[in-house]
Amino acid sequence: MRASPIQPTVDFNADGEQHGFLKLPHSHDGSAWGAEMIPITVIRNGEGPTALLTGGNHGDEYEGPIALSKLAGTLKANDVCGRVIIVPFMNFPAFRAGTRTSPIDRGNLNRSFPGKPDGTVTEKIADYFQRYLLPLADYVLDLHAGGRTLDFVPFAAIHVLPDATQQARCEAAMRAFGAPYSMRMLELDSVGLYDTAVEEAGKVFVSTELGGGGTATMHSVAITERGVRGFLQHAGIIRQDEAMGHSSASAPRTTTLLDMPDSTCYTTSEHDGLLELCKDLGDMVDSGEVIARVYDAKRTGAAPIEYRARRGGMLAARHFPGLVRSGDTVAVVADVLERGIPVTV
Repeated sequence: MRASPIQPTVDFNADGEQHGFLKLPHSHDGSAWGAEMIPITVIRNGEGPTALLTGGNHGDEYEGPIALSKLAGTLKANDVCGRVIIVPFMNFPAFRAGTRTSPIDRGNLNRSFPGKPDGTVTEKIADYFQRYLLPLADYVLDLHAGGRTLDFVPFAAIHVLPDATQQARCEAAMRAFGAPYSMRMLELDSVGLYDTAVEEAGKVFVSTELGGGGTATMHSVAITERGVRGFLQHAGIIRQDEAMGHSSASAPRTTTLLDMPDSTCYTTSEHDGLLELCKDLGDMVDSGEVIARVYDAKRTGAAPIEYRARRGGMLAARHFPGLVRSGDTVAVVADVLERGIPVTV
């Protein structure tokens, strides 16, 4: 396979703190010999494990980019043992546009793996992560939120994996992230996911969903920052006293373990219209209970369509904002497996 056209301006093997770019040539009307300059930070201090931290896989999700931008500007080489690679804006064209997919090729980076070195801009980014960055990493954390069309209770997540030992390592890292909720997540379609690429490479992988609505809050950013440091501490890359030096990391915490065992967790709209959620995020739901109503926005006087929960559990995700189309996920109900689990790293 041909080499990637992406060239890093940082040296992954050099000690110290480096702030540079992944330079992806991109010829377009505004710049004949232009490039997409994807920011990257590498912080290394001798031998030790490597953590690859990414945000902005989707361009309208902001907790990851905020927390990782702050980390890139504050974490010092003396704080780490090993290496931290930080890419706050993974799909940089999408991030700059504030959209889920790239405005250049409409590519969804999180459905584009393993990518192609001679493909679209999005496929070239995926290929570089697949063949050049993932082999460097022992631990991978990909920070997501709901973007403009979903909202979530804040959780860190793993998938059920065929390798029980790998899954146990991922679950330990998920709990160390210490989000209010920890999810064993079911993907309806895992083809092309960054998650799948990382897991198939045998790495310790944790993802998140930390809010939504196309924005971030002080609370969701605090959860993210605290979680990133817990993840790095669990990996043995930063010391406990360094992590605990941040006030958000110092208070005792617990997490609630959630599970999405099958597709009945998902409620999908079969209609276009005005959405009324009948439960709030974090509420408990009974099987068969009305969870949402969809009103015909083209006329008055028509009875709404009721959507009922296909299983009992907790409302973990909801559609956002108030208009819905046929095919949209309206709600996700997850099983509550265990509450009040102490967060340890």
